[in-house]
Amino acid sequence: MAADVGGVSATANPVATSSGSVTNQAIQVLQGPYITNTYGAGIQCQGPTFNLTPFITNSNSYQKPFESHYQDPVYDTSDVDGDGVIDNPGSILYWKDVRTGQKNNHSINGGLSATISVPLDRSLQDRCKKAVDTQIALQQQVLANRRLDFEIARLKNCGELAKNGITFHPKSPYFDVCKDVVVKLPGDTLVPHYHPISLEPYEEHEAHDSDHAEQGDAARHSLPSGSVLSTQQSSSLSSSP
Repeated sequence: MAADVGGVSATANPVATSSGSVTNQAIQVLQGPYITNTYGAGIQCQGPTFNLTPFITNSNSYQKPFESHYQDPVYDTSDVDGDGVIDNPGSILYWKDVRTGQKNNHSINGGLSATISVPLDRSLQDRCKKAVDTQIALQQQVLANRRLDFEIARLKNCGELAKNGITFHPKSPYFDVCKDVVVKLPGDTLVPHYHPISLEPYEEHEAHDSDHAEQGDAARHSLPSGSVLSTQQSSSLSSSP
């Protein structure tokens, strides 16, 4: 649309500009396999799994070049003589700042994602748990056997060294290794020992002398004919108790 205003051609050219932006953000949760527990000997069990995943997103949008203001001219529309014609058409009096409204956009979003996974076959889980208990019992028994072998070897070596008079010094850091080992003699071994013996004098000498004489006579009568009792043998008989 064009028209003459005061001898000046003016053209109306309305322009409408619309701009906008849309940002789509999505969080993708990938469900992985079940958590697997391994107990040795090829035993692996999978149980229910609960996943709780926190997330946070950050977005930043901006325009280039960034202009916070622009210069808008202000024209001289004065009509001093009142004839309806602008005295100084197209003359700019001054420039004014107009805000563009341009700005950067920032956004921070956070949240949680939770998933629960449960195996459908419960019997498989029960049998796997029984196998796990059996495997743990076997491992504990193997550990107990090795512990017993260690204790017996320690007892044997410490005992043999103690019998030979070899021990750790009490201030040695390894003194406690053989501290609780006790060395005893076997059951069929006689330990060297002493018994006190008390000697009491005899009081009845005459009774003993008569007994000795009777024993000597009986010995002489019991000798066969032709045998001779020597003085040494007689004295030994008489002195025997």
